[in-house]
Amino acid sequence: MDDVDQKQLMEARGDVLAGGLARRVRSDVRASWDRAQRVGLHPDRHLPQVVMGDDEVRHRQVTGHLAAVWPVMMSVLGGAAAEPGHLLFVGDADGHLLWVRGDSAACRAAERAHLVAGAGWSEVAAGTNGVGTALALRKPFQVHGAEHYLSVAVDYTCTAAPIRDPATGALVGVVDVTCPRHRTRSLALPLVAAAARLAEASLAEHRRRCDSEIRARYLDRVLRRCGGRAALVTADGRVVHAEPADWITSSWSQELSEGATTLPDGRRIIVERLAPNGPFAVYSSQHDDTLARVTVLGRKFASITIDGVNRQLSLRHSEIVVLLLAHPDGLTAEELAREIYGATGKPGTIRAELTRLRALLGYRLVANPYRLIATTADFLDLEHIPTAERSIHSSSDPEGPLLLPNSRARGIMRLRNRLLRPATTL
Repeated sequence: MDDVDQKQLMEARGDVLAGGLARRVRSDVRASWDRAQRVGLHPDRHLPQVVMGDDEVRHRQVTGHLAAVWPVMMSVLGGAAAEPGHLLFVGDADGHLLWVRGDSAACRAAERAHLVAGAGWSEVAAGTNGVGTALALRKPFQVHGAEHYLSVAVDYTCTAAPIRDPATGALVGVVDVTCPRHRTRSLALPLVAAAARLAEASLAEHRRRCDSEIRARYLDRVLRRCGGRAALVTADGRVVHAEPADWITSSWSQELSEGATTLPDGRRIIVERLAPNGPFAVYSSQHDDTLARVTVLGRKFASITIDGVNRQLSLRHSEIVVLLLAHPDGLTAEELAREIYGATGKPGTIRAELTRLRALLGYRLVANPYRLIATTADFLDLEHIPTAERSIHSSSDPEGPLLLPNSRARGIMRLRNRLLRPATTL
């Protein structure tokens, strides 16, 4: 676009912003100007707001969808960002800039216009601009000079393309190359559009790699835990493995929260979180009763029945389960260590055991503090048995009602003695 065209465009811009009719203005640009006017933006008195602090920006750079995209953008468009006056941006699907690169002079000029990491450049926040309008139109788009809505940006050309989730097609971000208006190149738009496609390919490869790691880490554990129908589901609802393959859809439409729930078709399932940020295990449940049941009295080792499947616990896991059930308000790792090992107990050892136990108990083992939910046990009913009856059983058959008779854990021995006294609340 030459200087004559820019002059005519500037005149048209002034007419439209003053309430007149548009002449020689692209329809997409005119529609974008109208949207900016409707939300009340003033072209001369408005600057986009910096809405995220440095810590939030860094967090999103590391953990967000675009973490795998930025290296690709630098490899493809880093040369353009190194040219005098040029800037490279990558932002999220809401138009928040996460990465900004350019030479020092260009970055200083950009700061005056709030073209910085953490600033919002959606159309709602900044009117017509490369980042916001490409997201609004959901297609690659170039905004020339006076086509910008804000006066602070009319000396630049912004070329942007949205980045989509390769699996769902949803917008996850945007890439933009901005340069002085007089240095605009004809190949800028196809170059940026190609970079966005490469970013999407990178996201697809990153996802395949992550899915493979999820299967390698959790699949055997999930299938052992269930023995029937099970699935691995990512935090964003993608089913990365199902056994058998057709028992559940390939994407998850419900909110993923731990516990028993029902699918729209009426089937009962159990959802368990496998890591703090996902993924999740989903199990088919054939039982209306979701309570896990612990049998421990008179046994050297506790056994637990979950969804109709019975498993025997190790002595250490038996002790942990009994102590947690005896303390419904929960115990910290430090408290559990003292109850089992005494004063020399180490919380780290208990945490390692709890991690192993979590693989079996799933969502029933809750942290901070550690406690068991949706679980009951035979020893909890002893408080309702007459004391005389307890004494008869304990004297005639020492292995009968005794609680984990082989355990020497301090907390278990104390609890065992309490069970032989007059009935009290545990």
